Amino acid sequence: MGGSLALSLKKLDFIEEIVGTDHNISHQQEALLLGLVDKIVDFEAIKSYDVIILAIPVNGIISALKNLTNVSKSTTIIDLGSTKEIIVNSVPKEIRKNFVAAHPMTGTENFGPSAAFEGLYEDKVVVLCDLEESGDLQSSVAKNIFKSIGMKKYFMKSHEHDRHAAFISHMPHAISYSLANTVMKQENKRNILLLAAGGFRSMSRLAKSSPTMWEDIFKQNKKNLLEAIEVFEGELSSLKKSIENDDWENVNATLQQGGELHNVLD
Repeated sequence: MGGSLALSLKKLDFIEEIVGTDHNISHQQEALLLGLVDKIVDFEAIKSYDVIILAIPVNGIISALKNLTNVSKSTTIIDLGSTKEIIVNSVPKEIRKNFVAAHPMTGTENFGPSAAFEGLYEDKVVVLCDLEESGDLQSSVAKNIFKSIGMKKYFMKSHEHDRHAAFISHMPHAISYSLANTVMKQENKRNILLLAAGGFRSMSRLAKSSPTMWEDIFKQNKKNLLEAIEVFEGELSSLKKSIENDDWENVNATLQQGGELHNVLD
């Protein structure tokens, strides 16, 4: 997410310099080699920059914010976390005006600097949460950045975002990991390689995502995620019962209903 954003920002004429920091030395070297950043700096040095973007795991965002309480009043801090409410509630009061809570609804199952590519953000949605609590300058800066890289802006409360994200993003990841584990425990690797076609590959693709990152997301959005999983379990149980009872008319109706999703998405 951070690397792809850096590539988009490099094209903007109002961006003078892009620097990065990372606790992982190999990631630092990769970012420089790939031209994602102009230079690597330590965490303390980023405090002097006009805009600080936290493209790190959600628990790391909370820790980083605690160490940014002495930035300038004009600094804009933007987080890109997949959860919002706990992060927003954890922002130190000294920098609440500095902070903008954002969630770009984009990304891939790959991670690290080598996963960065141009165009990741173009024509995608970014959700900005609780923007009325951010400073006027910081709100303006964030909106200008996301508009300039071609994103569509939507606004909502952080608790609303987290519930929606649980159903649309977090639950699908949980299902993908569970599907991958189910197959791995039932089939040998040879059969998986021979028989796994497009459907399985598509549904299990998200299981390639960073386990550490998603553990933190599941933890921060536990309540909403559990609700989403329970609703999904109910749908799957209903379909299972119809199959058990040879109620093929209901099976067909269920499949037809599910297919209507793509009338909305396409």
